[in-house]
Amino acid sequence: MKKTFSIVILFAAMVCSAAAALGQAGAPTQRVHIPGIPNGTSIYPTSTERGDKFISIGCIQKSANGEFRITDWRGAAQPSVANAPPIAATPPLVLRLQGDQDMLNFHVGHEVQIGGPIMEAATASLPARVKVESILYLSRTCWARGTTTAESSAHKP
Repeated sequence: MKKTFSIVILFAAMVCSAAAALGQAGAPTQRVHIPGIPNGTSIYPTSTERGDKFISIGCIQKSANGEFRITDWRGAAQPSVANAPPIAATPPLVLRLQGDQDMLNFHVGHEVQIGGPIMEAATASLPARVKVESILYLSRTCWARGTTTAESSAHKP
């Protein structure tokens, strides 16, 4: 009886050690294709180095003429927190996007981080144009600034 119990404990210890080793193997080295999500969409940033790329975090929208834009609310008007003085109101940064049409169309209405060089400077009538070289998916919903509700269509650029 004692010998059988020792063998069971030894076997259980080996199984636990193997499970722990497999659990520490880390993320897979190959990209996995997830049906419905285009290839090239990343949920992991590839690098923290920005280089000459412009980084914008915001909501992708498609205008009536088929042009893609991103609205970046960082630095825009923020509500006062804990009775602190309010931050000066600045309008959101709106950028025109140039890139893979299928990928951009897939991300309309999503919160993403885009990266790429500025291809065309802003004018009085048009925002700057950015060539989208990377898209990092953040959320399937665009959020209205300072709320916990999804952004309505009235917030489109």
